Amino acid sequence: MPAAPILLLDRTDSTNAEARRRADAGETGPLWIVARRQTDGRGRRGRSWESQDGNLFATLMQLTRKSPAEAAQVTFVAALAIADLLDAWAPASLVTIKWPNDVMLAGQKASGVLVESGVHESGGLWLAVGIGINLVSAPEGTERPATALAHHLRGDAASPPSIEVAAAKLAEAFNVWMTRWETLGFQPILDAWRARTAGLDGPAVARLGRETIEGRAEGVGPDGALQLRLADGSLRLISAGDVFFGEAA
Repeated sequence: MPAAPILLLDRTDSTNAEARRRADAGETGPLWIVARRQTDGRGRRGRSWESQDGNLFATLMQLTRKSPAEAAQVTFVAALAIADLLDAWAPASLVTIKWPNDVMLAGQKASGVLVESGVHESGGLWLAVGIGINLVSAPEGTERPATALAHHLRGDAASPPSIEVAAAKLAEAFNVWMTRWETLGFQPILDAWRARTAGLDGPAVARLGRETIEGRAEGVGPDGALQLRLADGSLRLISAGDVFFGEAA
């Protein structure tokens, strides 16, 4: 299956918003929407996403017949694709994943993923898999340190990729993992994701909306949910939230 085509826009409010508009208008994709500049980029939990020139802002819009719970597993596909992209220019030893989908370079956040969905008029769900990757610069003053690919290039990489080259590499890598997910199921995706992910077996603090809980991470379940053992011995399954490993929030 070939990678989805790429639509490159000079400017938009957000690539996820553009994907939603197209899905609401009846488009089914798959289509990558990439913007050189975003004026209203968004991250998880309503946060803004700084859209600095030269970085990659991309959203895959496509239709799926999976259930909402199963479709949410696409976030793990996205993390693996981002990691493959960074591997192409940075030392692979520096590229890791923080549960569930933050891809890190030398322990600092280099990307973000925002997955949105809705019911499509033709049936099934439309998915908007939004991805931001710091290619040339990183925002300052973030809660946890952020970095950019430009600061971690291999010796044979003179510069980070252009937006066009990075988008093509992301689409290619995403297609590989998506095809595996569609044909082999989620387990091979989860296994590859686990191999890149640290901190899944130690102290952790999770912020879940208005609730903050502490415990010890005990890996992830078969659906990718984080398993957090609380002080009272109960096991809490966390599907989404801000999780800090090895330290207090």
